[in-house]
Amino acid sequence: MNAQFFLNHEALIRLGCFVAVLAVIVGWELRAPRRALSLPRVRRWPANITIVALNTLLLRLIFPTAAVGVAHLGQAQSWGLLNQWQIPPAVALLLGVALLDLAIYLQHVMVHAIPTLWRLHRMHHADLDYDVTTGSRFHPLEILLSMGIKFGVIAALGPSALAVMLFEILLNASAMFNHGNIRLPLALDRWLRWVIVTPDMHRVHHSVVMRETNSNFGFCLPWWDRLMGTYRAQPAAGHTGMTIGLEAWRDPRDAATLWGLLRMPFRSAAGPTMLDGGNRRLSEVTQRDDDD
Repeated sequence: MNAQFFLNHEALIRLGCFVAVLAVIVGWELRAPRRALSLPRVRRWPANITIVALNTLLLRLIFPTAAVGVAHLGQAQSWGLLNQWQIPPAVALLLGVALLDLAIYLQHVMVHAIPTLWRLHRMHHADLDYDVTTGSRFHPLEILLSMGIKFGVIAALGPSALAVMLFEILLNASAMFNHGNIRLPLALDRWLRWVIVTPDMHRVHHSVVMRETNSNFGFCLPWWDRLMGTYRAQPAAGHTGMTIGLEAWRDPRDAATLWGLLRMPFRSAAGPTMLDGGNRRLSEVTQRDDDD
């Protein structure tokens, strides 16, 4: 099988990977949860899953070509940095995936820093619990904005269609993994978070404490947080003691219902962003290497 085979069956392969990873994480959550849930799944999952279905439908209707289609066009037109040099295909593939992941990291920092964008993104953070469905819980307007940005990044970088396809699979799989309410041995987690964002690493980002919310922005590769000074090893209260969500959104009618999620960006002020002093560099805080 060659690269063209995977591209010809992109939609089926992506769906198969999504279903397989989702099944594994859900089973893992049921068998070895990291934290007790504050709300039963039957209260949270209907809204979260409906949001995923709605976002999928919107993307198909508004962006029918998807990101891989933009990459195909970019290659045909020689758009982007990676199409300007003769780079070995394997190196170009790895560079394409890594640079796309860096772009997602920077976008994530941006939506925390700009009040208008934080209004959209806070729906993701307002989940009162942290599990596999949280990883796909984004406001439809943010999803559309994110796809538009992704198209621009692909045009500017010029990654291959295969690199974009692999990145999309990795992004979806890693988002489900690192949002999973799953328990990993602490020794394994310390090693693993050097190569991929782990659930314990990313859970810090969903803390109600804003200086922790504004850290650990990576979704797949953990290196950007370490390089940019936004890495935080552990939450101050520990993983079993920390509070998930946002201070201003504790009512399940707002944070765990479809209508509450959809109207969240249009209610009240944007709230504090990382530009309001909610974030401090790693050197300014005491880091804990171990947790309960």
